Amino acid sequence: MFTAKNRTAVITGAASGIGRGIAHALARRGCHLALVDIDEAGLARTAAEVAAAGLRVSRHRADLADAAAIAVLPKEVLAAHPGVDVLINNAGVALAGTFEQVAEADFEWLFAINFWAVVRMTRAFLPLLHKSEEARLVNVSSVYGLIAPPGNTAYAASKFAVRGFSESLRHELERTKIGVSVVHPGGVATAIARHARLPEGVDPVEAEKRRKAFEALLRLPPETAGETIVRGIEAKKARILVGSDAKRVALIERLMPVHYWNLLGRMVKQ
Repeated sequence: MFTAKNRTAVITGAASGIGRGIAHALARRGCHLALVDIDEAGLARTAAEVAAAGLRVSRHRADLADAAAIAVLPKEVLAAHPGVDVLINNAGVALAGTFEQVAEADFEWLFAINFWAVVRMTRAFLPLLHKSEEARLVNVSSVYGLIAPPGNTAYAASKFAVRGFSESLRHELERTKIGVSVVHPGGVATAIARHARLPEGVDPVEAEKRRKAFEALLRLPPETAGETIVRGIEAKKARILVGSDAKRVALIERLMPVHYWNLLGRMVKQ
């Protein structure tokens, strides 16, 4: 088992949702935290909630779409902590619309945060993880990194990219002290659908209808998701499925790798 007590973890997207849930789960175990997000007010709330005697909690406001902002983060974290043992790349955004509706600029915006930020954060913090006695690199993909429903070309592509990057990197690092986990959350009750970018040309009424239908599937409390992820980190799991829906989807995709949407599409409509 990997022990989180007295370790230091960097968490992106820590101001709310799953990132906040992970911060709470790690803080309960006595893990020091470096919280990263663009939402400064949300960071302050999370930091205040997890604060405890003897626990080092630092806040780092950063736009993860900005490569320069990521490049300086290791130095900022080391100003508050002696080292880094865990990196959790959790931050992510969503984008409404089909491939033909989504402009290339919007596609690139989503990839900058959902994928390139994962790559850049990994590159920036890998030297610090190598210095740890035992380290964990945790990249949050999605259930849409297992399946690719229609209307989610950009999001699914980014989450499949996170999965592929993480699995290949795990093989590359298998002889080192760094273990790699990829996380596939199912329907977690976060604000990601509410904050999804709406491209030009997408009917706002239809988009709102789809958003409400999607939000109805987001039922798992973020606190439960955070606890599940941290337990997976402690168990050194290579793949962490979050929620019973994610486990069902993984099984269906394994049994029906090409035609899974014939079944899942009907289930979603129902």
